[in-house]
Amino acid sequence: MSTMAGELNQLMGLWNEWATQILVLLSLTLQLVLDVLAGIRRRQRTAVTRFPLWLAYQLGDTTAIYTVGQLSLGGAPREHKLVAFWAPFLLLHLGGPDSITAYALEDNKLWTRHALTLAVQVLGVVYVLYMYIAGNGTLIVLAAALMFLVGTAKYVERTFALWRANFSSIRNTLKVVPRDKSQHLYIKYEHPHHQGPDQGVDDEFLLQRAHSLFHGCKRGIVDSVIDDDDDQENPDTSAILELVRGEKYHKSMWTVMQMELSLMYDILYTKANVIHTCIGYGIRVMAPLAVVTSLLLFHFSGKGGHNRVDVPITYALLGGALILETKSLLSSLGSSWALAFLCATRWNWLRHVALCSGRWYRLRRALVSLRRPATVTLGSSRKWTLTMGQYSMMQSCARKVNMTSGRFNDWSTFLGVSDWLDRKRCSWNIPVPEMVKTRLREIMNEIFTPWDLNTMGLLRGKWGDLAMRSKDRAEQFKAIKGYHGLDFHESVLIWHIATEMFLTEKERDGSPVEAIRALSNYLMFLFVDRPDMLPGVPQKWLYEQTMNNMVKSCESHNGFVKESCRLKQIKQVAGILLQEDPEQAKTGPKVPRLNYAREVARKLIKWENEDQIKVLLDLWIDFLIYAANRCNRESHAKRLNNGCEFLTVVWLMVEHYYILANAQKESRS
Repeated sequence: MSTMAGELNQLMGLWNEWATQILVLLSLTLQLVLDVLAGIRRRQRTAVTRFPLWLAYQLGDTTAIYTVGQLSLGGAPREHKLVAFWAPFLLLHLGGPDSITAYALEDNKLWTRHALTLAVQVLGVVYVLYMYIAGNGTLIVLAAALMFLVGTAKYVERTFALWRANFSSIRNTLKVVPRDKSQHLYIKYEHPHHQGPDQGVDDEFLLQRAHSLFHGCKRGIVDSVIDDDDDQENPDTSAILELVRGEKYHKSMWTVMQMELSLMYDILYTKANVIHTCIGYGIRVMAPLAVVTSLLLFHFSGKGGHNRVDVPITYALLGGALILETKSLLSSLGSSWALAFLCATRWNWLRHVALCSGRWYRLRRALVSLRRPATVTLGSSRKWTLTMGQYSMMQSCARKVNMTSGRFNDWSTFLGVSDWLDRKRCSWNIPVPEMVKTRLREIMNEIFTPWDLNTMGLLRGKWGDLAMRSKDRAEQFKAIKGYHGLDFHESVLIWHIATEMFLTEKERDGSPVEAIRALSNYLMFLFVDRPDMLPGVPQKWLYEQTMNNMVKSCESHNGFVKESCRLKQIKQVAGILLQEDPEQAKTGPKVPRLNYAREVARKLIKWENEDQIKVLLDLWIDFLIYAANRCNRESHAKRLNNGCEFLTVVWLMVEHYYILANAQKESRS
């Protein structure tokens, strides 16, 4: 017992002597990890790959704040005089890298807390410098003063970025700052001269096109009032018309919209909103110069009297700061945001020096070439891979029927993770089928009219109205109008089950069927896994009751066979539910969705004068458009930090058509 106590005392002694050194190096390490891993959020990665980033984000501020507190209380031994010089570096660490300010959208709402923490930490560092820095010599005092200015500026900048990323702040900015239209003209006339022979379809041109249209995306995400000058002469309107209906760019429409959303990610989760200003660029130019000056002052200050371990730690802090600040400077100057800034600047001489001479383009190409290996490995941060989450109630039902009671299942139910396990085992991702993208664009171009959207940009009609607009289809849909569903969640549930019943009975294959299944499973995936992205109040009880009745129906069927193939599981459950006699169905009287779905499927099967597959595809696309348009805008914004949700891309597409609709109304009036 005494041995253990002695070892514990020895460890405590080591911690008391070297705690500051360990914490400062840990704080620097966390900043490097944040800077390297911040881009992971742009892509849909697993929780395992995102965990190091989350941990670094949570520990980064905590470590720096705790270390400042320890220094202000005189936590470092007297023989370690140099540790007072490290306090300004902790302010720099609290400022964080440019590539991440908020891990989640809710972090932006806590900017007042960050402002208070900023004041407390700055005062703490001032106290540490006042009490302990004098004994290190004049040169180190000057170096500490420079690092204090840089650290304070970066920390203030981060707090300001959090404030600017609030929806209310963005909305107020859109009302006060007029939209600059110079970038439209520059991209149309000047930008092509600096591009290669593939300009007009290459990624750089499309990214600048996304920048020029970004005003509409930013307006839509915060529900701001649309501009009064949106007419046919508006550059926004002309660019959108060219994008969604022109022959040259329509194939790149999805890429441009993904890039617009990546720019929205920059505004909400990084410092982009404050970097690309005169003050932001000024800080980035001065910061590396200040760090280099501090490094030289420290180098020539003499190392006599300092602990031999503290000196290399100080060099590590200065070197890490120089690397991060130099990277920040080059990234900001070579960012595509810089072109938007240069196009809008009132300093004509700066625009001429940077753009007309081609200097900015050479810098941009050099940085893009340096990032190319990472882009090949991890993927482009601007061109997200469009995927759709999939969830099948039929597969989940088959799994529940086949699942035998055991210790693992009992424990998962006891711990409350059985539903989570079910979602993970019955969910998967697929690339968005080309037929979905093609037919979605055709429907928006052929059917969509200016009067489909109200003054708030919301669809006037109910889900399914666009698909039923044809006179021929209207007659056919009269028979199932009563099964449309009073609530959107209810409709998705009924039609998801009915779709599988219908496809199982018809036994048809091909790309249209694959597209229908993909859309049906995607809306059901949102219903189960991301209910906040569907309009209306989430109704988990409706799903659970319907699933219980499906399981009971399958369990009572004598011919149920245990299948391992997903498609066979789906077809087996769908076949059992379709063939069941409605009068003998075990569906409870308060949850008649299985009967509704069965009736819808049987009526679809009986249609003879209409291509049911095409009608069903259009109906699910209509569901998709309605869900995207009616989804809470904050839900769209929240999903941007975990890759690009296809529903959000569809929402942005509707926003573009909203601008066109208003332009058509203005021109006709």
